[in-house]
Amino acid sequence: QVQLVESGGGLAQPGGSLRLSCAASGRIFSIYPVGWYRQVPGKERELVATLSPGGRINIADSVKDRFTISRDNTENIVYLQMNNLKAEDTAVYYCNVDLRPLAGNYWGQGTQVTVSQ
Repeated sequence: QVQLVESGGGLAQPGGSLRLSCAASGRIFSIYPVGWYRQVPGKERELVATLSPGGRINIADSVKDRFTISRDNTENIVYLQMNNLKAEDTAVYYCNVDLRPLAGNYWGQGTQVTVSQ
């Protein structure tokens, strides 16, 4: 069983920054790809960024040049650095690791990010 715990969300002003963290219960980020997703009410969850065990990064076009994803293997934590935040970045952000077919598809509980004056 994998547990993912997100933190770091909150209220930010437009143009501000936040750093989200996703802590895993084991050394899975160095073995499996990890993703950050976000969701607003009434819309489907959308991919924000992914990081492969080898370090390959994929960033959604909507946040490219503003968001970055990184990993601390020692602490089993993945970060999402969000800069130059915009109102449209307001969402609940989720961390995800998909271990299928060997195991399950795991999500954290989510952390709310609100960008507003």
